Amino acid sequence: MHIDLNGKVAIVTGAGRGIGREIAVTLAREGVITVVTDINESNLNDLRQEFVQQGYQGSQYLCDVREFGQIAEVVRDVEQKLGRIDILVNNAGVAGGGTVDTLQEEVWDLNLDINLKGTFLMCKAVVPIMKKQKSGRIINAASFAAIVPSYGSAAYASSKAGVEQFTRVLAGELGPWDITVNCYSPGMIPTDMNHFAELPAQQQQRLLDTLTLRHWGKKDDVAHLICFLASDFAGYITGTMIDVSGGKLATQIPRIAYERAAADGKYEF
Repeated sequence: MHIDLNGKVAIVTGAGRGIGREIAVTLAREGVITVVTDINESNLNDLRQEFVQQGYQGSQYLCDVREFGQIAEVVRDVEQKLGRIDILVNNAGVAGGGTVDTLQEEVWDLNLDINLKGTFLMCKAVVPIMKKQKSGRIINAASFAAIVPSYGSAAYASSKAGVEQFTRVLAGELGPWDITVNCYSPGMIPTDMNHFAELPAQQQQRLLDTLTLRHWGKKDDVAHLICFLASDFAGYITGTMIDVSGGKLATQIPRIAYERAAADGKYEF
């Protein structure tokens, strides 16, 4: 089995760094003409340089996913230059938080505006093109927080739960055009946004104890899933959320399996 994405056209939002950048580079490496948007010009310039050095096809646009005018301009330009849009990855996101009684209204608005409204606006701009093509793959970034939220994550978890339900609704609307819509929920993957791998050792162990696969995930674990969902092999998968968390809380106390294995001399913490 070989996933062939060669010549496809993708837009990946918020891809100047982190998981988004890994997704963009992985798609480009697979032969996808990869269009990247971000609000950080420096990150975009770095990515542009990498694309040139590696000979990847694609382009970079400064674009705020909260602004439909900017989005429409990018989408229009991509359609005019490339003729189609096969893949949309709504990766752009923020994760500000705080307990409900201390949560600033601005933080709530930022989470909902970027994580949820940004996903809606990007889809609104791209869907008409995919309908004309009668094909397309829309892949949205949800979060494990949409499944089980964390303390102090009311704004973030609400926005990501909204992404999951938005994904299901849009999948239902676009079925007649053979357009699939799915979302993914990364778990314990260290990034510049969560700093998991930089936490004190005791805090890291506490987090790892919640995982069935007791190690940090990697950015390419998500990128590889995106490639699959964007491919013909995923043509009958739509309206679902796929958990990429190493089995976080798959069972009530995942650590027990490791303790038993260690007691049998088959595992060492």
